[in-house]
Amino acid sequence: MRKVKRNILLNPGPATTSDTVKFAQIVPDICPRESEFGEIMRFVSSELTNLVADSEDYTTVPFGGSGTAAVEAILSSVMNDGLIVIINNGAYGKRMCEIAEAYGLDWVEYGSPVDQPIQLDQLQLFIQKQLRPVSYLAVVHNETTTGLLNDIESIGSICKENKLTMMVDAMSSFAAIPIQMNRMNISYLAASSNKNLQGMAGISFVVAKKDEVEKEKKIMPANYYLNLYAQYKHFKETGQMRFTPPVQTMYALQQAIVELKEEGVNERYERYSHCWETLIAGIKKLGLTHLVAPEHHSKIVTAIVEPACEGYNFESMHDYFYTNGITIYPGKLKDLNSFRVANIGDLTKDDIELFLTLLETYLQRIGFHSAS
Repeated sequence: MRKVKRNILLNPGPATTSDTVKFAQIVPDICPRESEFGEIMRFVSSELTNLVADSEDYTTVPFGGSGTAAVEAILSSVMNDGLIVIINNGAYGKRMCEIAEAYGLDWVEYGSPVDQPIQLDQLQLFIQKQLRPVSYLAVVHNETTTGLLNDIESIGSICKENKLTMMVDAMSSFAAIPIQMNRMNISYLAASSNKNLQGMAGISFVVAKKDEVEKEKKIMPANYYLNLYAQYKHFKETGQMRFTPPVQTMYALQQAIVELKEEGVNERYERYSHCWETLIAGIKKLGLTHLVAPEHHSKIVTAIVEPACEGYNFESMHDYFYTNGITIYPGKLKDLNSFRVANIGDLTKDDIELFLTLLETYLQRIGFHSAS
């Protein structure tokens, strides 16, 4: 098999993929309504479910679209009565608020600092002080803005105590950080093909408790393409999406799942963690800092405080790395100047060490000197 030019993607998805995942897309043309392709989708759905739940009680509903499509499918399809509390401690919690507002949902925001763990006692009090009955809670597992890992198991316990249906955006934690939906009291979970799964971008999915989805048949649809119950029902009966799926991307996802099973979820997270530890030690040595303390960090993506140096410019730094085959990402925080480095995908410690070597050269060029 010939090699494809390898770029090191240190942006938080799409991630660097293996050549075998890339070449899995080169297949004979097929109509996605054929039973042969339906078998691939059933395989993908079953395997994704098994990563986080028991397939007897949970199922995976795929959609063509980015991860936001799955989050929007949940929020716009599930709510039918009561208030939803949306935890906002980063750009992706904020995005859920924006989706709720766009659909005219009955929602309230629980704001929490972007670089600190959620105060669980304050969250509990916030829920109990609401004047309207609260029925739902939505939270991001790994807030990709900073790398802050929210304690969804403890939040799930609060939801159980208050009889709330919990929805989790697990976009940048799924297939790396261990998740057990039943134990954590998660009813709906959203993720996508192109982060820790190391597949190609274009497929999002919802892993959901079957009895919760079945309740939605009584809800008057507020959406169409992203209607979760309609997609679930059609997929259950036919093994097909209601609308044309991204065919080649599904083949790539099938191969990515095979490679994940070969590596192992725990082993993949261990590899990511080693890359993260190398990154953190390296930026510290160079005199840089990051926003989230290690004990609250996901070890998936890191918001690094920009160097205080007159010669620094993110776009110039991005272009410098890009010409060297590495992609980095800007920050998403208005009041905290940062850039982001992810350590997910088909990466090794050597890739992170190369990034650090180039970063050292860049910092020397712009005249940055560590304060230490």
